[in-house]
Amino acid sequence: MRERGIQSGFDFLSQSAGFDIGETMVAYDPSETYGKALWVGVLNTLRVAVIGIVLTTLVGVLMGIGRFSHNALVRGVCYAYVETFRNVPILLQLLMWYLFFVEVLPPPQEAWNAGNLFYLSKGGFAFPSPVWAPGHAWMALGALVGLVAGVGYRRWAQREFERTGQDRNRWALPLAAVVLGAGLGWAAGGAPREWSVPEQLAFMVDGGISATPEFLAVLIGLTLYTGAFVAEVVRGGIQSVSHGQTEAASALGLSPRQRMRLVVLPQAMRVIIPPLTNQYLNLTKNSSLAVAIGYPDVVSIANTTLNQSGRAVECIAIIMLVYLTTSLSTSALMNWYNKRVAIQER
Repeated sequence: MRERGIQSGFDFLSQSAGFDIGETMVAYDPSETYGKALWVGVLNTLRVAVIGIVLTTLVGVLMGIGRFSHNALVRGVCYAYVETFRNVPILLQLLMWYLFFVEVLPPPQEAWNAGNLFYLSKGGFAFPSPVWAPGHAWMALGALVGLVAGVGYRRWAQREFERTGQDRNRWALPLAAVVLGAGLGWAAGGAPREWSVPEQLAFMVDGGISATPEFLAVLIGLTLYTGAFVAEVVRGGIQSVSHGQTEAASALGLSPRQRMRLVVLPQAMRVIIPPLTNQYLNLTKNSSLAVAIGYPDVVSIANTTLNQSGRAVECIAIIMLVYLTTSLSTSALMNWYNKRVAIQER
């Protein structure tokens, strides 16, 4: 490489990038380094992955449980959703959603709005957001303390349920502890109340938080595509539970909701978690397709960096490292949870 005059090494990360990034989670200026630009791309990738995993779980679980509904319409809708979205390539779905945002929706000056608070247009989706103040940090700290207390209570309630068979509502009180902790922290931090509310201007929507069409297209596409596979994972896990377990729960007088929450799902989770982990990994890796619709993730920014610096091996290595680290972290977290729900020999 030296004989051919080809530069190598990672020293380019400290050089000025010289290009702008349309969507960032942290402050960024074109005069900053390639390293900062790649960090912005990593954060954009993580934002899609984390939010997508949460939404995919909600959609997949609801659709998977809906496949067992006694209502024929609900079953049909869930079945149609699964068969439609899992059989259309993800890249086509991303393009479809992007075209919807940039072609079908009205321009920003004619944005659809709900209560003058939420605006949807070709410019994206704008919604109110609190103006950051130190009180919000106290609020987050209070919520964390409430979460720790809630987890402790839930473990105690689980042991009591196993010992006495009495359900002590293991979800409502932990949730109340988180809300109460957040409320106390907010009050202790001065109770900040200022909000930034979107406002319709002559040519744009200003204020609040705005999600770009590229981000929305990637998020919705990945969520609906992966959610269809998660729904089948959940359906298979529920079907793996012996029907005798449901009959025994009914004999104890449990309602259908209690049977699903207390008997069926806890046993099904042992079957659901391993393939669910694979779907989370697929969602994270499929987020690299966001480059096709212009979302500035780590792949997109690394491609720009490669073209300007000529450091192909280094840029590709950075991309590989980012996705490898993200995937291994997700696997480690899910494997830890899988051990918690596994059958314990006593």
